[in-house]
Amino acid sequence: MTIKHNILGLFSILFFTVSIGFSQEKTVPVFENGEAQPVQGFTNSNDWIRHDLWVETSFDTDKDGKPDRMHVAVTRPKQTETEGLKLPIIYVTSPYFAGVADDLPGVMWDVQHELGEIGKERVHPEVKRRGKRPIISNSHIRKWVPRGYIVVHSSSPGTGLSDGAPTIGGPNEALAPKAVIDWLCGRAKGYTERNGNEEVKAFWSTGKVGMTGTSYNGTLPLAAATTGVKGLEAIIPIAPNTSSYHYYRSNGLVRSPGGYLGEDIDVLYDFVHSGDEEKRAGNNKRIRDTEMKNGIDRQTGDLNDFWDNRDYLNQMAPMKAALLMSHGFNDWNVMPEHSNRIYQKAKEMGLPTQLYYHQNGHGGPPPMTMMNRWFTHYLHGIDNGVENDKQVWIVRENDKMDQPTAYDAYPNPDAEDVTLYLNKGGNTSGTLTTKQNKKQKTETLVDDFNISAKEHAQATNSKNRLLYTTPKLKTPLHISGESKITVSLSSSKAAANLSIALVSLPYTDDAKVITDNIITRGWADPQNHKSLRESEPLQPGKFYEVSFNLQPDDQIIRAGQQIGLIIFSSDKEFTLHPKPGTELTIDLDKTRLTLPVVGGLKTLIKATE
Repeated sequence: MTIKHNILGLFSILFFTVSIGFSQEKTVPVFENGEAQPVQGFTNSNDWIRHDLWVETSFDTDKDGKPDRMHVAVTRPKQTETEGLKLPIIYVTSPYFAGVADDLPGVMWDVQHELGEIGKERVHPEVKRRGKRPIISNSHIRKWVPRGYIVVHSSSPGTGLSDGAPTIGGPNEALAPKAVIDWLCGRAKGYTERNGNEEVKAFWSTGKVGMTGTSYNGTLPLAAATTGVKGLEAIIPIAPNTSSYHYYRSNGLVRSPGGYLGEDIDVLYDFVHSGDEEKRAGNNKRIRDTEMKNGIDRQTGDLNDFWDNRDYLNQMAPMKAALLMSHGFNDWNVMPEHSNRIYQKAKEMGLPTQLYYHQNGHGGPPPMTMMNRWFTHYLHGIDNGVENDKQVWIVRENDKMDQPTAYDAYPNPDAEDVTLYLNKGGNTSGTLTTKQNKKQKTETLVDDFNISAKEHAQATNSKNRLLYTTPKLKTPLHISGESKITVSLSSSKAAANLSIALVSLPYTDDAKVITDNIITRGWADPQNHKSLRESEPLQPGKFYEVSFNLQPDDQIIRAGQQIGLIIFSSDKEFTLHPKPGTELTIDLDKTRLTLPVVGGLKTLIKATE
């Protein structure tokens, strides 16, 4: 299904030129079907005006006694200089533009050690800044400048030619883009030189700014929006990291982002710290070796004020910008909960909000039509009816990325929680049923980090995991939302990892359906069964109840498949790797899985019985 244009302004067009008396005609933006169109007068890149400047901020994070200045690059049509044309701005900011540190052996934290320990000291790499000229980035320029926008880039604090220090979610990373937006709106000072006094004005700006970007670059639009800065009208974050705790921890557990085993917030700091070499030692001492060292707590993984202060959900009250978010349900790097939690809060606040989800991994912007309509309405002020479009767009299995299906909300409004109960046989394959069969008693698994979730799913018999499955589906089953798990367990040791994988079986290596294998995942520290902010050692043999949500998903599971619940301990790809041998005993009578099924219990029964 393609995106439909049922809008009031379908036939409204702003003409390519506007006559001013008998003088020459001026080049202006053109809109058709509610979207900004490439304009011939804006398309010749040789005519674009490019210049660099430094915007003064309100903070001094490199502690040199002067306000930090952010390096900014502007690309604009020549008509903003020759014809007095003012245009809105597409703004992208990043800590990556000047390059990152090499991925050398030892830069990640050691993960092969017992829980509650730290592991060996890691290596601190140095970033060699990419390039000698003050070029920031050319991303988004060819997409938006021909359509009547000015494109602005900036390097984050402590990166590239920007002053300051990286903080990986600290206040300066929100205040830096705020300062640039303030300059674009005439409220802050910009200078032609990093240390100079010659001011430069954004006389070509309409004062309407939109931001976008992917991953860290998608986090920073949200960061800027949480300041409530006037002039930031719309943002399109793509796979944004909205909470450092949710990125590096999971329900009290020390957990790595997918593909980056052993990464933590101080590792990312080292990777992006490409700023002034003379300021790096001082920045390292204050930020990495003091604030981060005292706050990250890899011993327990508990939530604390350090992590709370790096969670943009806690800072959304001032936010006014219209929000279009994009994420992949199979993004195991920045997981889909990051977007869902912000989307739910934005809805609650009454902000203009749309959500685009796809079935792939990290990244993946909304279709150009969606982005264009969003920016056209909120930056150019064209009445294209985008605010009345469906709120959620999801790319269905095997559909093209530009052909999402529209829904009223996420989760699907027709989804209802259905509870499934575990029946013995988990070392081979127990069953999941909608009716509880009591006196199932307990089953035990033995931890071994060497075995992956995929291997657990494909094993027909294993002492290292417990597997429980539904009958084969007679009809497709649509799951939409966050599944929930409650596990009653005891451990043979004072600490243990707990990992959950919900899978579609049989688990295949066919690349065409690889994203169907893992439905969703989740991890937790049983020591945090009472609170994320406080761990307590487990008493061997004592049972504890641990409840948590799995990652959001929206998937139609094919007929002929089975839904499988895998309970295991250490996750080879994500958790710490303690010595194998810890035993987890699961009380089946007190353990349950809740699935958000579109159509509810009746639909699940029809599909499985």
